[in-house]
Amino acid sequence: MKTLLVLRHAKSNWDDSAAKDHERPLNARGERDAPRMGQFARDEQLLPELIVSSDAVRARMTAGAMADATGGQLVLDPRLYHAGPTDILAALRSVVEQNVATVMIVGHNPGLEELIAQLTGEREDLPTCALAQIALPIDRWSDLDISTRGTLVGLWRPKDLR
Repeated sequence: MKTLLVLRHAKSNWDDSAAKDHERPLNARGERDAPRMGQFARDEQLLPELIVSSDAVRARMTAGAMADATGGQLVLDPRLYHAGPTDILAALRSVVEQNVATVMIVGHNPGLEELIAQLTGEREDLPTCALAQIALPIDRWSDLDISTRGTLVGLWRPKDLR
């Protein structure tokens, strides 16, 4: 059994209309929510050994706050920038060592919502900085594919933590 934690990046800043999408940082709310969700993950023992994140600035900042709170090793993967479920799973299979029990993916919608639906059969709204926990009936990350059926164990949104 493996655990996949799915985290959408925190709220990003749209103030600079000239900034490229990839370069947008977090806004004030995102800067508050990312550490709060990290603290929540630590308090709930949702501790990823490895955090695989999109290399977009807003995802990197969110993943960094999570790594600071949980102690997970952070790896940036440019393939996760606006990736769909197939690409996300391929990235996971290629970077995760087999002995790692819990991995967190940090990325973007709609790909993350589609990933949760594909793996669990449940359609859930994943607002910014929301965290989902999926139990996967696999022994090795290399066994993870689009046909894997896991269980959505929990879903937490920043508004739930107030």
